Amino acid sequence: MLELKKLTKTYPTGDQALKAVDLVVPKGQVLALIGPSGAGKSTLIRCINRLVEPTSGAAILDGVDITKLGSSALRKIRRTMGMIFQEYALVERLTVMENVLSGRLGYVGFWRSLVRKFPQSDVDEAFRLLDRVGLLEMVDKRADELSGGQRQRVGIARALIQNPALLLVDEPTASLDPKTSRQIMRLICELCEERGLAAIINIHDVALAQMFVQRIVGLKEGEIKFDGAPEDMDADVLTTIYGEEDWKLTIAKVDDEEAE
Repeated sequence: MLELKKLTKTYPTGDQALKAVDLVVPKGQVLALIGPSGAGKSTLIRCINRLVEPTSGAAILDGVDITKLGSSALRKIRRTMGMIFQEYALVERLTVMENVLSGRLGYVGFWRSLVRKFPQSDVDEAFRLLDRVGLLEMVDKRADELSGGQRQRVGIARALIQNPALLLVDEPTASLDPKTSRQIMRLICELCEERGLAAIINIHDVALAQMFVQRIVGLKEGEIKFDGAPEDMDADVLTTIYGEEDWKLTIAKVDDEEAE
């Protein structure tokens, strides 16, 4: 379980990206984080694994307050938090298999990681994951030969080979076409269900979030403005989060697609 207590981030400029955010994400729950640009979505995700240092408050994962950890303990707990990035963050010149196995670097010793020599059990798991995400036939392809959807699937496999307790997902569909976006969201949610993983997905596409996740949290100016089920997202809620707009088409889009 992940629990955020009064998590706050104030930048040196005085801008408050997060304002005392309280949030509990139970094991196995997939949560979508929505909100306008600058609402604090990416900051929240990065404060959890301390890629951004929070100013105050606590981020507690399975009883451990991440915000209080020293560098050595932080490296260890980061192994339990898989990160999936908008821009994939793959090493272009490495193969699909090598990129997936890089998710195990936190578990192997320095010299093994330097020469990329991994235990057979890690290699076997990488094959299983690549099969699950539909890329088994591309094991030896370089990352720069892949499409955007294929790259994101490699990123998912790399995160899962860490055997995480929590997935932090930052705009996984921002660079993808609508069909591939659906496939990637469906895959992430299915894998979380299969593995009992909690996940926070930062996503701009409200309709896509409503189609796939169990819970939606809406941020605006660093504060939670909505926390509830996808079916409870209506025009009034969207206006509160994003401002005045005709939201009927957004709501109708979800209704139409679910009816297909």
